[in-house]
Amino acid sequence: MAPVESNGADEEVARPRFVRPYTITSGRTHATVDLPLEATLRLDAAKARASVSSAALAVLEVCDRRSVAECAALVKMPIGVVRVLLSDLVEHGFVRVQATITENSSKDERIELIERTLRGLRTY
Repeated sequence: MAPVESNGADEEVARPRFVRPYTITSGRTHATVDLPLEATLRLDAAKARASVSSAALAVLEVCDRRSVAECAALVKMPIGVVRVLLSDLVEHGFVRVQATITENSSKDERIELIERTLRGLRTY
């Protein structure tokens, strides 16, 4: 039962409870997919979403064309929790992760990513 407090007008209002992050992720603390904070996510709109949790659905609703860090900020959840949820969504095929620049990236890959980023910025 949620804690109850009075609002001063002889009515009792239930306060929402704090949900522990490990409850949202079923006790998992590590993502199974490598998700850098700056990784851009793409939503696969053709997939059915009936089997995802409400927390994962909240992440799914905001993740298209955003970074992992942006998603965490928008759903107001810790970044670790969002990474675990996004990892599940990637594994189920609901979300794709666009490439990021790494030490092993070729010059052509870096240029292509920078150009794609500039195109994205220009569309805003």
